[in-house]
Amino acid sequence: MRNALAIAVASVALASMAGCIVEPARPYYGGGGYVAPPGVVYVAPTYASPGPGWGWEYHATYGWGWHHPQYGWHRGWH
Repeated sequence: MRNALAIAVASVALASMAGCIVEPARPYYGGGGYVAPPGVVYVAPTYASPGPGWGWEYHATYGWGWHHPQYGWHRGWH
């Protein structure tokens, strides 16, 4: 019992010191938000945002992905 408590305390301490905070996906453009086209089903991101300014958006050919107004689509989509 003592070991289990020590492991739990150590795990919580380690997790709180990790310093990695992942911001949830959110639309980027102009504060008004991004709305998917009619008939498109929303798919949640499978990995964290590449950085500040990237928004989770729908691409007509490739589906959902990260898009930045200046840098374009993440992972080379055009």
